[in-house]
Amino acid sequence: MPLSAIVKNFRSGTIAMQDATATPISMTVAYESGDFKLSGVMQGQTEVAMYLDRGDFASLRKTNFTPCTFSFTAHMTEISDSTSKNLMDVVSKTGAWSAGVSTLGSATDTVWTIDLTFTVEGSEAGDASDHVVALTKCHCKIDASEGDPNSFAISGTCYGAITLT
Repeated sequence: MPLSAIVKNFRSGTIAMQDATATPISMTVAYESGDFKLSGVMQGQTEVAMYLDRGDFASLRKTNFTPCTFSFTAHMTEISDSTSKNLMDVVSKTGAWSAGVSTLGSATDTVWTIDLTFTVEGSEAGDASDHVVALTKCHCKIDASEGDPNSFAISGTCYGAITLT
């Protein structure tokens, strides 16, 4: 199949987040800037070590798992709410996300992780389908900044599977 003839841009994407409850708590990020960034995706998500033979290249071997990272920004509309889902609450597991279940499991000391899906619209542009990056077991951090407008900067690390379709 040939490459798409339509170049994608910041208007093409959406970001969705969800937990692991039986009926997942989920949200599509609203008021985001269109600057999603994915870094460090590589074959097998594995570091490569180079071994030398008396100073000359001898071999490459896969070693440790290396997670990829992501980031994006969004305009601030609220800090926390017990019923409406928002960014500060999904990252901190508060408000409407307080009953959430980590995508790592439900043990009491389990780190809070979510699944994140970045979708780039393709079908409306004549592609056979949309283009999707699905990241599992993501641990996120959030920064809030005052300005015009106030904003959130979300960054995270994906410790699970990465699926590209």
